[in-house]
Amino acid sequence: MITRSVTIEEIDDLYLMWNDHINASALYRRALREEMDVRGVDPDEFRNLLERAREQGYTLEEIAETTNRFADLQSLVEDPDRKPPAGDTANE
Repeated sequence: MITRSVTIEEIDDLYLMWNDHINASALYRRALREEMDVRGVDPDEFRNLLERAREQGYTLEEIAETTNRFADLQSLVEDPDRKPPAGDTANE
C-alpha cells in the first residue's frame, strides 16, 4: 500500500486522539469507496483493471499519465491495438 498525507481539521485530530482505537486509514478507504460508488465505479473491477494494466507492463505512473478516469483505464486494458510501454519486460 502507498502512504498518502491528508489534511484534517483540529476537531478531527482531537476526535482521533480521544478514540485512538479508530483506524483512520480504514475511514479514508471507506470514504473513497463511497465516492467510487457515487460515480458508478466498482472497486473490484477497478482493482482487476489495474492489475491487468500492470500485467501488460504499465507502471502506476504510466497509467496515471495515460488515463484520468475509469473508462480510460478500461480502454487502455481492453484495446488490442494499444502497445504496452517500451520498457515492457514480459517478452525479454
